[in-house]
Amino acid sequence: MQRTPNYDLHCHSNASDGLLAPAELVRRAVGSGVEILALTDHDEICGLAEARAEAGKLGLRFIDGVEVSISWGGITIHVVGLNIDPNNSRLQQGLQSIRQGRTERAKKMAQDLERVGIPGSLEGAYAYVENPNLVGRTHFARFLVEKRYVSDVKSAFQHYLVSGKPGYVPHQWATLEDGLSYIKAGGGIPVVAHPGRYKLTRTEMRKFLGEFKEAGGAGIEVITSSHTPEQYLEYAILAKECGFLASRGSDFHGPGESRVDLGRLPNLAAELKPVWHDW
Repeated sequence: MQRTPNYDLHCHSNASDGLLAPAELVRRAVGSGVEILALTDHDEICGLAEARAEAGKLGLRFIDGVEVSISWGGITIHVVGLNIDPNNSRLQQGLQSIRQGRTERAKKMAQDLERVGIPGSLEGAYAYVENPNLVGRTHFARFLVEKRYVSDVKSAFQHYLVSGKPGYVPHQWATLEDGLSYIKAGGGIPVVAHPGRYKLTRTEMRKFLGEFKEAGGAGIEVITSSHTPEQYLEYAILAKECGFLASRGSDFHGPGESRVDLGRLPNLAAELKPVWHDW
């Protein structure tokens, strides 16, 4: 049986909310045995050139990617775009419009946190931001850990940064149709990121996946760090039933913060059609 190369098609650098610079991330991926890597920063593509150059030096096959924030049914859903053309103007303009929304949301988050006795969170979050155009909840989480309001990033999300908690601010990201149009304009393959993380019933998930496919969506992440073994099976079944390509990605953000290191995931089931089948 032919061996499947080690694909990791979802990770983040400090161009968005990861801890490592793009070149550092690539070096870590090579050290972890990754053979094909996609960098998929949140709503941002400025780290791709550095990562691609380092991958070329080290003989790692590199895939240009992005993770686009969309709003659907009152919640935020992330869609990974794989094999994009980062020079496409429609893609660049669409991502810029989403990043502008992140800045306004951050200001409102800081106001909310101050109301519950946590001052200075906006400046504190920006202290962790390498890209001033992209500030997110993870940067606020790191500030909360630094100031010992919580013990770790996961706890920061649980106590402050998810729906119903004092630091959470709902936001209207790109629509499903617009988000996918940005990815497709850049020639990319739209893939639902970590579907098991969204608080959707099975009926709602199927409704979303139907609309996602109708809008041009092509795949779902089956193997990802936030999925349980039971969810590996659940989303493998959904991928087959709905005719989606299957993807695999660690969603790695940095040492000490991520559940799974780069490339350290189970393989996709042999009966699934992988997103890379014709690359």
